[in-house]
Amino acid sequence: MKILALSGSIREKSFNSRLLDIAVTGAKSAGAEVTVVNLRDYDMPLFNQDLEYQEGAPDAVVQLKNLMIQHQGLLIASPEYNGFPSPLLKNMLDWMSRQQNEHEPPMFAYNGKIAAVMAASPGAGGGTRGLTILRILLQNLGVMALPGQVTLGRAGQAFREDGRLHEERLQLAAESLGSDLYDVLIKQASELD
Repeated sequence: MKILALSGSIREKSFNSRLLDIAVTGAKSAGAEVTVVNLRDYDMPLFNQDLEYQEGAPDAVVQLKNLMIQHQGLLIASPEYNGFPSPLLKNMLDWMSRQQNEHEPPMFAYNGKIAAVMAASPGAGGGTRGLTILRILLQNLGVMALPGQVTLGRAGQAFREDGRLHEERLQLAAESLGSDLYDVLIKQASELD
């Protein structure tokens, strides 16, 4: 089972990317093959249907979509901007939903995907409001999100120098989010056999 892990932030030393790393460790410890992508490496313009019709999908969109198709699970960390997931993440989700050719089924990149979501924020809420909207977006795309999630408030003070969280309970919760996703993917695969 393969998991694609990504953060909705490309900021250096992003709290969400650091939280994602902890969940990735948990998934790998459980046996998952995890591919971590940085959206900075995929230069996607704002989604524009005119651009898509005139020039087709940008190369970065095609590359990331092909990568997404090869993975069964998604680990997503999203910052919260005014109660919403990041515009970067929303733009990526929109581009991934587009058909590359007339023979491709709608929402092909999301077909059968299961996601685990998390958020880190300098504020006390930890990104909870943004995850509520992210769950709705994922549901609209046909992606099942695990009911559990991790939110990390006051993230500026939450990490130790070695990347772990000061609060052991949250460290274990983030690791478990990654391993739980892998366990659900394995269970789903065995039920399909």
